[in-house]
Parts: sequence; structure tokens; C-alpha cells
Amino acid sequence: MRLRTTVLLLVLCPLFSLAQGYSTVRGFVTDASDGEGLQGVNVVLEAENGDQFGVATDFQGFYALSRISEGRYRLIVSYIGYKRFETRLRVQTGELMVRNIELRPDTEELGTVFVETERTSGAANTVAGVQTIAGSDISLVPTPDVSGDLAAYLTTLPGIVTTGDQGGQVYVRGGEPTQNLVLLDGITVYQPFHVLGFFSAFPSDIVNRATLHAGGFRSRYGGRLSSVLDVSARNGNKRQYAGAVSVSPFLTGARIEGPIDTEGQISFLASGRFSTVEDFGSQLVGEDLPFDFSDVFFKTHANLGPTRQLSLTVLRTNDRGSIGVGDEVGWSNTAAGLRFVFLPSGTPMLGDFVFSYSGLDTELGPEDNPLRNASIASFNAQSDLTYFAGNADYHWGFFVRTLGVETEIDGLFQNLASDREFLVEAGAYIEPEIQVNDKLLLVPGVRLQNFPSKRQVFLEPRVRAVYDTGTHAFSAAAGLYHQQIVGLTDRRDLASLFTAWTGSPRKSVPRSFHALLGYKTDLAAGVELALEAYYKDLDQLYAPEWTAFPRFTTNLQQVNGRARGLDARLEVTRGRLYGYVSYGLGDVEYTARQEQYALWYGSEELTFRPPHDRRHQVNALAQTELAGLTLTARWQYGSGLPYSRAFGFDGFLLLDGNVDVFQEAGSRRVAYEEPYRGTLPAYHRLDLSAEKTLNLAGAKTTLQANVLNAYNRDNLFYYDLFTLERVDQLPIIPTFGVKVEF
Repeated sequence: MRLRTTVLLLVLCPLFSLAQGYSTVRGFVTDASDGEGLQGVNVVLEAENGDQFGVATDFQGFYALSRISEGRYRLIVSYIGYKRFETRLRVQTGELMVRNIELRPDTEELGTVFVETERTSGAANTVAGVQTIAGSDISLVPTPDVSGDLAAYLTTLPGIVTTGDQGGQVYVRGGEPTQNLVLLDGITVYQPFHVLGFFSAFPSDIVNRATLHAGGFRSRYGGRLSSVLDVSARNGNKRQYAGAVSVSPFLTGARIEGPIDTEGQISFLASGRFSTVEDFGSQLVGEDLPFDFSDVFFKTHANLGPTRQLSLTVLRTNDRGSIGVGDEVGWSNTAAGLRFVFLPSGTPMLGDFVFSYSGLDTELGPEDNPLRNASIASFNAQSDLTYFAGNADYHWGFFVRTLGVETEIDGLFQNLASDREFLVEAGAYIEPEIQVNDKLLLVPGVRLQNFPSKRQVFLEPRVRAVYDTGTHAFSAAAGLYHQQIVGLTDRRDLASLFTAWTGSPRKSVPRSFHALLGYKTDLAAGVELALEAYYKDLDQLYAPEWTAFPRFTTNLQQVNGRARGLDARLEVTRGRLYGYVSYGLGDVEYTARQEQYALWYGSEELTFRPPHDRRHQVNALAQTELAGLTLTARWQYGSGLPYSRAFGFDGFLLLDGNVDVFQEAGSRRVAYEEPYRGTLPAYHRLDLSAEKTLNLAGAKTTLQANVLNAYNRDNLFYYDLFTLERVDQLPIIPTFGVKVEF
């Protein structure tokens, strides 16, 4: 009770510290051509005596200048690629002024828009584990489709391990896929990555900004142990109708957007993509590609007035494919949410409220008669509030979430097992953001994480700090995190994509502690270097119980571990040349206890590398323009992943009476080596792309030709432990695409 009272006082304290005698200027900055909010815009107030103070807009284009004294000012708004905006203001004592601003693109500077994108995002622009990704960044990475996709971009980042060309599983700095929180406009998306690893539910056409928190994430996020991927979708064009159609042998897609009302205050954006890889991609590759996937996205956004915005976002995805040696797997996402953003009239605050539903259904086996089924569904309500007090912005909020998980597991070597559980999460957080001086930013925070169904309450302290001199930037972050839902996969499989969700045991909720240090500098004009070291302590994790029987179970065994590593990134922007190189060094170790281990391996405690422990990663990308073509090359390398080797099989027969050994088959067992003592071959490949843009009949037409896995490397995807059959990643893929935008 004392703990809850303390947190409540912390949350409410900003309300009792409202500055008296000061004023606030706030509003939204948008692109005049389409009404989209602009992030990273410089908004400056200049007093008559020449003093200046300013802020940058957030992902919605919102800004707030608070603790302003009475007087006359000049409001200056600037953004590279847009015409500078200036106006004069007369500020009265205690006034809450709203100034929404539209910036007009500067056609004379449009060639430098990429410089702005690189400045606010870019491969080397990472601070305390946070990297912002713009839609133009996503389009840099070659894929089998003419449009870019967020999944392809994520694979270029150090510290991120995937299952490769197939599978759609993403591991961030030692964490597992189910320990990543993925949000779309504040809505949880449980499995956003498609069965073909080049694609996700987030094509570049719908992404405004994506922010990856690879560790040490802020107090507003919770319920996950590893990372946060927060995607903000575009609102749609409020000025005119626009759209695009793209066709390639792997994927066909369409997008349309435009105003709904005549005054340009309400817009919509609709997007749909459907795979064609099974019909046309297979012919290019020369082998069967049994993958079928699609995603449909819809968003409508409305300006209800100068101080209120309302949006509705809906996403639906479907995936099905044959993975490994004939294992058919499928999953589907359903996500929908309502978001309300408003500026209260009586106080310098911003309110952001999200109400959403998220669901994931997964199955293994034939579509008409699956062997395994799993589902998770949640309803979520969250409020995020910000009070602006000059050099200190106070962020705080409340949340409540209900979750339902259900599994039904059957198949060879095991009996039917089913499980169902209902879970609740609730809590609050507070996080002041203090600009100590012009160089030091300090963000302490605390989150109250309550799991009533587990009768567990946790106080999660977190802190972030950035010291930026302009040329050099030092950053640090640390925090405590808990997650009550556990996603289980069969660890004996090299490519197990079926995930069963369950709740953790009542008194043992998984937790992690993050600590990281970062450094970023400008080595020369257009050359940036970023280094980041991280450590994650993982406690009370859970995995399916390891048995000698070749079966999958939701019986849990406890696992503890740690992940540590170093990420390095070098980014170059020189004239027509853009490129970056990243290197990731990782080391993940788990320790498990199980009584049977003493019989098998001589000790009840076993230390091992989990199957996503990739020690070395290298990614290099270069892009230039030559003879009217945009040429891109991307090379990636990953050292071999660990796996468990099977030595052979035997049979187990329980002699509990008169047993006819000639008639009773007994139970089949596997003779395993110690878990994950084997190492798979290294993974590497080269992707090439050439792109030409034309203006035909008033439409922008993009022609693109790609060669993926250009030197036809035989990269291993799956190695069946029972049949010893090898399944490789995709071979060399020559592909092409056409995209028409109007």
C-alpha cells in the first residue's frame, strides 16, 4: 500500500507544481503539401533582446515552448527542404497560446532533403540504445520488391539476429522474439514479420517514423524484457488524392490516400500487399517456394480542431508456408486501435490516449487439420500525458491490459495437451525529462508494473542520460523490466516458428536488467561514428522442459542468463555517395537446472549458448547515382549459430507388469549431445540493386532490378535433427519490379 501511495504522489506531483506567471506557446507543425506532421523541426522563440530558446517537434509534429515571460517575440520555424517560417507574437502573462504551422516545401532545396533525413535518423544516429528510422532509410535496402520494407532495414543493424530469408523471427541483443514489444500507432502487434524474411507488416509507403529501442528503454514502455519497436504510420494526404501500384515476382501491392472532407481536415490511407512468390518467384529461383502472405492496412486521421486529433488504425496480416522438411506453419494478426490526442485548454499539457485490441493465431500442420494451435489476444487502454515546464518536461501515464492465452498441442510422439489462461496488467509511470543545460539531458523514471493475476507488483526504476557537445555525444541508460507472458518454441528445432504463449509461474515473473554506454562523434564532414556497449542480466526466464522424447511441451524449466556485446557503426554521406558499415559483437549465455541433467550430463545445472547467439555480424551498404541510375550494394555476414546434435535413437519400455516386448513398441527417445554444442556454418550474401525513376504521363514510375545472394552462397536455413536432411536459404534471386506513383 505504501508503494502504491508513493507512486501515486510521484505521478500527481506535476499537477501541484504548475508554473504561475508564465506562458506557453504550443502547436503542431505539418507539411503544407499533404498535412503530415513533421518530426525534428526546429521551433525557436527570439525575444526583443536577442535571447533565443527552442525545441524540436516530436513524431506527431508537436512542439511546446513553456515558461515564457510576457513580451514580444519572433517565432522562427525551420526545417531543411522547407521554406523558413517567421511570425511575430505578443505573449500575455499566463497565456496558453496555440500556433499550428504549415511548412511549404522549398523546391530549390529538395535535393538536400536526404541530408535532413540522415540528420534525424541514419545508421549511425543512435543514442542510448535508441535509433530513429525514416521511410527513406527503409527504401535504401534491396528487397525482392520494388518498395522498401522495415524488416529488410532491421537486418542491417548490429545486435539484431534473424532466421534469415525465411521464418520471420527477430532477436534483439540477446533477447528472444517474444520478448520484443512491437507497436503500430500505440497498438501491440505480436508477430509483424512475414514468413519470407524480407517482409513485414510495415512497408516504407505507410511508415512515417519507426523508433527502435534496443535496450534501456523508457518508462512509458513495459511488459517486455528485450526491446521496443515503435512504428508511427503516416496519416494520409489531406490535400489531394495520391496512390501507388507496385508489381514484382514476389509481391504485388497498392496504396491509396487522400482527403475525406472538402476542408482537408480528415484523411485516409489504405494499403494492401499480396505475395506472388509461389506462382512467379518459384520460376525465377528454379525451386518451389511454398510461401503465401499478405497484409492490409487502413488509417483515418481527423483534425477535430486546433487542439484535438483523432485517428483509427487497423491492420490484418496472414502468413502460411512450408518450413524445413515439410512442416507447414501459419499465423495471422488482427490489430485495431483508436488514438485521441488533445491539448487541454487550462494547462500546458499534451494528452495521448490509445484504446486497442490485438490478436495473434498460430498453427502448425495442415491448414484443415493442424497439429498445434496457439493464440493470444489483448485489450489495452493507455494514457500518456506530458506537462511542459521549461527545461523539464514531465511525462506520466496509466495503463491497463487484459490478455487471454490458449494452446492446444498434439502430434507425433506426444499426447494432446491444452492450456488456457487469463491475465491482467495494470500500472502507472512517471518520467521527467530534464534539460540540465545546453549539453546535458537527464531522464530518470519509474514504472509501477502490477500483475494482479500473478499477485506480483514491481517498481521498475530507469534512467537515461545524454551529454552532447555537438561534435561528441556520450549516452548511458539503465533499467529494470518484467514480463509475465512467456512465448515458447521447441528449442531442439533449428527453425521452429510455432510459438505457444503461456503465463509465467505465479511467484517467478521473468525479469531483466539493462545497462548500456554509447559514444557518437563526427570524424569528418559527412562521416559519423557510433559505438555502444550493452549488458543484459536475464533472470527467471522459462523454456519448454528438455526431455529425451522428441516432443514439444508447455511444461516449463527455469533459465537464467546474460547477454553482452558491442555495436559499432560508421556512416558516410559524401555528395552522391552514401554508405555505412556496422559490426556487432555478441555473447549470450543461458544456465538451466533440471534433475534429469544429472543422469544425462553429470550435473543438474547446464550452461549453454542459446540458438540465437551470433558472435559476429557485419553489414555494409553503399549507394550512389551513376548515369541516371541509383545503384545499391549490400553485403552481410553472420558467424555460425549454435545447435543441438542428435547422436541416435533408442526405445523406452516401462516393464510394469506382463509386457510383451514383441508387441509393445514403447516410446521413442533421442540420444542428444549436450545442448547447443554444435555450430552451424557462417551466413553471408551479397545483394545488388539498380533503380531508374521516370516521369511518364504525370506519374512517377520506378523501375528496379535486383540480384539477391549474387554469388549464390549455400546458406543453411534448417537441419532436421531426425532425418539429417539439410534445407538451405534461398539461392541467387534475379528479380525486377515496377512501381507507379500518382
